[in-house]
Amino acid sequence: MSEITLEFRGIVLHYLLEYLEEIGGKRLNDEFPFRFEGPYWTAEVLREEEVRITSTFVINGVHIRFMAPTQEQLDDLLIQYRKKTMRAGG
Repeated sequence: MSEITLEFRGIVLHYLLEYLEEIGGKRLNDEFPFRFEGPYWTAEVLREEEVRITSTFVINGVHIRFMAPTQEQLDDLLIQYRKKTMRAGG
């Protein structure tokens, strides 16, 4: 089993949950840790926290653990998910 835990900052929790469903995940529960089961993978949305960038600029940080049977499948999952979370700078 291959796994990795990543932190996503500045994206609303609701969207991160929705993205997991859009790539084929089925939500198994409705509270932290949110669990999703996909065709060959699982994911757990572990927690959300406030991240202070400056004294007045605070964003959210969401920690998600991704798991798949092989590293290749995990890499494929991450490619799909990162396409959903990609943001253009401005």
